[in-house]
Amino acid sequence: MDRHTEATRDTGHLASGEDTGQPGHTEYAHYTVGAEIADHAAPDGELAERWEQRRLAAGLINPANRRRLPVIVVGTGLAGASAAATLAELGHPVTSFCYQDSPRRAHSIAAQGGINAAKNYRGDGDSVARLFKDTIKGGDFRARESNVHRLAEVSTRIIDQCVAQGVPFARDYGGLLDTRSFGGAQVSRTFYARGQTGQQLLLGAYQAMSRQVAAGNVTVHARTEMLDLVVVDGRARGVVVRDLVTGEVTTHLAEAVVLATGGYGNAYFLSTNAMGCNASAVWRAHRRGALFANPCFTQIHPTCVPVSGEHQSKLTLMSESLRNDGRVWVPTTGGDTRAPGDIPAAERDYFLERMYPAFGNLVPRDIASRAAKRVCDEGRGVGPGGLGVYLDFADAIERLGAPAVEEKYGNLFAMYERITGEDPYAVPMRIYPAVHYTMGGLWVDYDLQSTVPGLFVIGEANFSDHGANRLGASALMQGLADGYFVLPTTLTHYLAAGPFGPVDADDPEVVATEQGVQDRVKRLLAIDGDLSADHFHRELGLLMWEKCGMERDAAGLREALARIPRLREQFWSRLRVPGTGAGLNQSLEKAGRVADFLELAELMCLDALHREESCGGHFRAEHQSTGGEAARDDEAFAYVAAWEYTDGPPVLHRERLTFDNVTLATRNYA
Repeated sequence: MDRHTEATRDTGHLASGEDTGQPGHTEYAHYTVGAEIADHAAPDGELAERWEQRRLAAGLINPANRRRLPVIVVGTGLAGASAAATLAELGHPVTSFCYQDSPRRAHSIAAQGGINAAKNYRGDGDSVARLFKDTIKGGDFRARESNVHRLAEVSTRIIDQCVAQGVPFARDYGGLLDTRSFGGAQVSRTFYARGQTGQQLLLGAYQAMSRQVAAGNVTVHARTEMLDLVVVDGRARGVVVRDLVTGEVTTHLAEAVVLATGGYGNAYFLSTNAMGCNASAVWRAHRRGALFANPCFTQIHPTCVPVSGEHQSKLTLMSESLRNDGRVWVPTTGGDTRAPGDIPAAERDYFLERMYPAFGNLVPRDIASRAAKRVCDEGRGVGPGGLGVYLDFADAIERLGAPAVEEKYGNLFAMYERITGEDPYAVPMRIYPAVHYTMGGLWVDYDLQSTVPGLFVIGEANFSDHGANRLGASALMQGLADGYFVLPTTLTHYLAAGPFGPVDADDPEVVATEQGVQDRVKRLLAIDGDLSADHFHRELGLLMWEKCGMERDAAGLREALARIPRLREQFWSRLRVPGTGAGLNQSLEKAGRVADFLELAELMCLDALHREESCGGHFRAEHQSTGGEAARDDEAFAYVAAWEYTDGPPVLHRERLTFDNVTLATRNYA
């Protein structure tokens, strides 16, 4: 048991999955319930003063002593690169790992639309308080007030930092930084660089890290994958990694470990994530004692290029920023196969504008996604299989002119045309919801520390800031807030409480952890079956999309919980990994990641089944209003579900959420 929990447990029962008697079946009879947990790191007092209180109370370290306190950072996206740069700037020797061939290839580079900040440059009523309230409401009241308010506070500093780094944000006619609107807000607080905001922000963080590389303070290991967490005397002290080119497995030790490894959306196989995105780092940490929070909270993005066939290995996101000027519609009647230009305005249903007049096409992602699914389920969808809706720029082009639209969205339009062969200046885009982001992740306290002391988790890899649904343009905000401004204070405080004693490669726990990784690699190679890792990943992804995707119900989740163990049993008996572990072997890489997805997916379904309510991206069909909106149960489920790994049934620890600064209410965007 960890520093946040006690050793008392009760039994909480789930309805059993039907036992089919097939080999490998595991019947889900129960999970256990542990003691409640709490975030003891957050200060008391006024919400707006907590972060400043925490900063003033944090322990400090003499600059000369920092050089003797090395830190490991896994991941080089916005969170990881900014953390590595800032910690090294403070004087810590930093060892950085990424599986890509360059830190610049991190998936943050794919973010398109923008980054939120409460600067109120438009003078349209924005403020830190409004960003805080929009984020809490957008997450359907399933996030901590303290973390969200800190994020809103820090947002104002991020833009100044990035401008100083040379990030080429868009500017208005007068030369001031320009902003635009995003879903879930009625103000323009999103700063952007055309449709390449993530790329430009990542280059800024990368150059800051590169400066420290040149100074000898950061050592980067590219093409290297973390395969386990080293825990010695209850503290995170290092990682075991595999060189993806040579196959060599090595252990690296430090005073603390930071995970900035992104989300687990690729559990669904088809998602907007890069194909290499995986959950192995956080899942290995979970198995070592880090609680996993709200795994069922996955985000479906409404603005994606629809699936075109079974050949696809990923999906493509079209930025939410397009919904500023694009209008979403379907034909009024089902079965209308006319070209969109031949359908008159009177026979079009601009359904988001009709259903949510106050926010229109800029409702939050979960609401827009469910609305699109609903009209397609009614038989009014467009394109192959009726799984699409139109995103139409005809009005914007007529109002602003094609050159102005191209200036805002030209690279996005070009990307869409390359993928589909259709010119969005001439015909509407076709879009449909797809898996995009995961709000769940490793549980962390206000200091971003997990339940394993010394293991800090930042960015999308943790659960802390977005509740049950992330507002658009807030992912980049959180990653940079964590890396540049929060972690340097809280990690320093942890290290100031040391020293924690020397650890070397001969320590029995270190040796055992590395040997476990070696044994697992050998086991994957030795199965010698007849099916590839991709085969199992596709089957798992389809099952998850159908049973634990945009809409879930108890029967489907029980079915998934019965089928996933059988699929995992097949994986460990029929997997075929060609080649050896001594060198480049992408099939071996994929096999290890799919093995972890097969375990994580089970927890995602269990979490979704136990949460008998609808909230944000977790939409249980049994729990909806008469108008088809999510119906929360605040009395029973206003908590973070933090799961503990055991050799038997997982253990649920609840962190109760309190709302002293916002009023719990049904979300209303009409």
